[in-house]
Amino acid sequence: MGSKFSAVRQNIMQKHLFVTNVVTTGGLLAAGDAITQNLEIAMNKEGTQKYSLQRTKRMLAVGLALGPFGHLWYSKLVDRLVPGVASTQTALKKILADQIVAGPFFCSAFFFGMALLEGKGVNGASEEVKEKFLPVYMIDWCFWPPAQFINFRFLPMEFRVIYVAVLTLCWNTFLSYYKHRDIPKPSES
Repeated sequence: MGSKFSAVRQNIMQKHLFVTNVVTTGGLLAAGDAITQNLEIAMNKEGTQKYSLQRTKRMLAVGLALGPFGHLWYSKLVDRLVPGVASTQTALKKILADQIVAGPFFCSAFFFGMALLEGKGVNGASEEVKEKFLPVYMIDWCFWPPAQFINFRFLPMEFRVIYVAVLTLCWNTFLSYYKHRDIPKPSES
């Protein structure tokens, strides 16, 4: 049974890799939000907070919108930008390219897209990116380089997007928390 499932999964991934990667990216962004919301509800001592399906739908939509870039980046572009065999030097170069190109794009596009879907408009979305991009991008540098070293050094191309998407579940839980938390504004005294 296990080997049959593995063969079916492999067949689907080979024939429908783009769709698999896009749907996985969207689904895992939504799942990260679901985890975050359930943790927020569980920690709320007054029990007044309710689950927002609309919030999860927005996370899903942004994930589906970002999925095509993730597929293109991890399955084609990064290998063309940094060609070479799977060596430590090549992996480190790919990590640097990933952090300089994909990291800022995904981070800013996430906050911008979420704000647009919340009805904040272009100006509100731009303000949210200005407010939240740098702190999240700094944490990104601590989380993703070790993960990407494994990705670029040891994994074949066809597993890269799925590997990143699974790690992204943890990252997305953090992103959802950071996106939706109340950030106190500095007082104007």
